[in-house]
Amino acid sequence: MRVARCFQLGLICLALAMPAVTLRAQDRLQDPLKVVASFSILGDFVKNVGGERVEVTSLVGPDGDVHVYAPAPADARKIADAKLLVINGLGLEGWLPRLLQASGGKAPIVTATRGIAPLKSGSGADPHAWQSVANAKNYVANIRDALAAADPADAEAFRSQAEAYLARLDALDREVRAAVTQIPENRRKVISTHDAFGYFAAAYGIRFIAPLGVSTESEASARDIAGIITQIKTEKIPAVFLENISDPRLIRRISAETGARVGGTLFSDSLTAEKGDAPTYIDMVRHNIKALTSALAD
Repeated sequence: MRVARCFQLGLICLALAMPAVTLRAQDRLQDPLKVVASFSILGDFVKNVGGERVEVTSLVGPDGDVHVYAPAPADARKIADAKLLVINGLGLEGWLPRLLQASGGKAPIVTATRGIAPLKSGSGADPHAWQSVANAKNYVANIRDALAAADPADAEAFRSQAEAYLARLDALDREVRAAVTQIPENRRKVISTHDAFGYFAAAYGIRFIAPLGVSTESEASARDIAGIITQIKTEKIPAVFLENISDPRLIRRISAETGARVGGTLFSDSLTAEKGDAPTYIDMVRHNIKALTSALAD
């Protein structure tokens, strides 16, 4: 009797414990939150905040040009399946409204630049706000809050991962500022392909001059190019830079006609694939400041 009673008690304890065990197993098997980011830099921010709890798809992938992107039918399906859509805003994704309409998606949309005071570019806004690391922190905070709202059960994890990533961005900002001090003030000026570095210039004091506007869709006129060539010679601008998303021929022509050295390639609107020089946002900023320092500090 005594043995039987102990056996019964054991069964009861096991039965009481099973729901909790089953629940924990279900938690581990829960599908990650499906998030679509408009381009690769935003996708990297989402990965750093979401970790394994998110499944991130970037519509414009590595080395892609978000300005001239042409969505495919598969993109509409990705948005339709998403639980959250992360965009830059400030006019960057001009192709997005039609894609949203085609997708019929109902996912919440977070504009990662919300709260950032945009720089002006002509009559519009400069959309390249991520080029300031301080602004990148704003992106991360907006993404953190949006993920927490979309998946409250994992909100604490999102907050913890965001805090760790924000600390890394603080260190990155200090790193960039220290590197800029190595460049003589009279040499802190370069030519880049399109006007993607206005926020970097405002934050760190390096002047960027570009033959194209804030969008790679524009084309430089012969008059614009002649003006830049004259400016390079007059101001003794030491270096010109290619961009990973742009045709290099224009910059190489300007270099040949002025004698300004090609300082390398800057990453502006896109990351690279995993084996490239800038597979993450932090890698991108470090690559850019190293290229600038190497070309300008001589």
